[in-house]
Amino acid sequence: MESNRQKKIAGLLQEDLVDVLQRAASEGGLKGVIISVTKVNVTADLSIAKVYLSIFPNKEAEALLKGIKSNKPLIRHELAQRTRHQLRRMPNLEFFIDDSLDYIDKIERSLKGGDNPIEDPNLLGKRKKS
Repeated sequence: MESNRQKKIAGLLQEDLVDVLQRAASEGGLKGVIISVTKVNVTADLSIAKVYLSIFPNKEAEALLKGIKSNKPLIRHELAQRTRHQLRRMPNLEFFIDDSLDYIDKIERSLKGGDNPIEDPNLLGKRKKS
């Protein structure tokens, strides 16, 4: 169960991360790429923030995630500058791809087709726990 403080910090980080990542993508020359921060989870001791990203188009998701992870110190510094009046310490950032939309799409396609994932759960791949 998340505390109110964790929720507040997660919301603050989510808003600022959207600005930072969208600005970096546009300045980096990435046209037609949409990066959205779907969820941020902050640990109870406020030391780690797990950031879930949804990247469109999906074919560029892994390459962009690799680039984001390599620029993690710069992103963390930019966030620290933006939140210096709200937070004493900036949590370490961990980035993950949010694949929930792909998972939902697979279920929907399976239900519309002849295969039923409810009757045969092996049709859908196992979801990775992050």
